[in-house]
Amino acid sequence: HCSSRCQCQNEALCNPITGACICSPGYRGWRCESHCDEGTYGNGCQQKCQCQNGATCHHVTGECKCSPGYTGAFCECLCPPGKHGQQCEERCPCQNGGVCHHVTGDCSCPAGWTGSVCGQPCPEGRFGLNCSQECQCHNNGLCLSTTGQCLCSPGYMGDRCQEECPVGTYGSGCSQTCRCENNSKCSHTSGRCLCEQGFTGERCDIRLCPEGRYSLQCDRKCPCHSPNTRSCHPMSGECTCQPGWAGLYCNETCTPGFYGKSCSEVCQCQNGADCHSVSGECICAPGFMGPRCSVACPAGKFGANCSSSCKCQNKAECSPADGSCFCKPGWHGVDCGIRCPSGTWGLGCNLTCNCANGGACSALDGRCSCAPGWRGDRCQLR
Repeated sequence: HCSSRCQCQNEALCNPITGACICSPGYRGWRCESHCDEGTYGNGCQQKCQCQNGATCHHVTGECKCSPGYTGAFCECLCPPGKHGQQCEERCPCQNGGVCHHVTGDCSCPAGWTGSVCGQPCPEGRFGLNCSQECQCHNNGLCLSTTGQCLCSPGYMGDRCQEECPVGTYGSGCSQTCRCENNSKCSHTSGRCLCEQGFTGERCDIRLCPEGRYSLQCDRKCPCHSPNTRSCHPMSGECTCQPGWAGLYCNETCTPGFYGKSCSEVCQCQNGADCHSVSGECICAPGFMGPRCSVACPAGKFGANCSSSCKCQNKAECSPADGSCFCKPGWHGVDCGIRCPSGTWGLGCNLTCNCANGGACSALDGRCSCAPGWRGDRCQLR
C-alpha cells in the first residue's frame, strides 16, 4: 500500500516494489550515499578517470581538476612559460631570462643573475649559475658575470689579463701601435713615451743636443761618417748607421752575404751573385738570371742578365757565363767554324790519324777512308 519510505539519497531512483536504490551517475552504496571511489566516475562508477599529475576527477563527469602548475583536458601539460600556480593563472615574476617553477613560481636564474626574481647581477668578482664561481681576472680586468670571460683593462691581454701588451703595442686589446722613437720605452697602458736620456718630445724624436754634437754639455763632435749615418746618440755619441752600412763610425759596408738595417738581413742570392747592401737586390753573375739568380741562361744566351746571343756553329754548346764555344768532335776555332786540319780528328782536334797508304781520316771519329787498292781499318792491307 506504498507504506514504506525510500531511503535513497542524491537523487537516486527507488524501486517501487523492493525499495532498492538505483544510483545517479557518480554515486554508490545501498542508499547511494557515497561518491565513486577515487579514480572512477559516472554511471555505476564504471568509468576510469584519465587525469594525470595528481589531478582530481569529478565523480559524475570525469572532468579533471588540475593540481597547481598543470593544465590541459587531462592536466597533462605544465603551465605555459610565464605562468604558474592554480589553473596557471598566476604570472611569473622572473626577470632577465629567469625560468619560473610551474607550481611554486620560484625563479631559476640564468648564469650571471641572482635574487628572488633574478633582478640583480652577480656581485663583483663572481659569475656563473647562482654566482657560485669566482672570477680570475687580473690587473683590474672586468669579469663577465655570465661566462667569467675577462675584459682586460688597457695595456693587458691573455685569458686572465695576466700579460702586458707586447713591446711596441699598447691600449685596449693591445691594438694600438707605439710611436716612440730612439729606443724609448712606450707605456703599455697609455702609449706615452718614456724617453732615453738625451731625447725629448712626445715621441722622443727631438735631440737635446744640436745635430753633430753629443755629451751632457753638447760639447763633443759626433765621430760618425755622416753620409752613412742615420743618427748620433746625443749622450754617448754612438752611431746608428743607414741601411747597408756598419762599423763603429758607419764607414764599413755590410759583410758579404748580409744587407739592410744593421746589416742584419741575410742575402738570398744564389750562384755567386752579389747582393745590394741596402736593398738586398741580387746582382747576378754572368750566366744566371731571376730574382735570386737561381735560373741558368736559356740555350743560345750568355753573359750578364743572359742578354748576349751565342755565336757558336756546328751544334757547339755555348758557355752561359762568357759565351765561349765547346766544339763538337771534328771542329775547332773560336766559333767552332773550322774543320780539324788534315791528319787530326776528335775533340779539340787533339787526336792523330793512323790511316796508312794515303787513306783519308774522318775528322769526327778518326775512321779511315782508304785509297784505291787498299783496305783494312788502317788501310794497311792490299
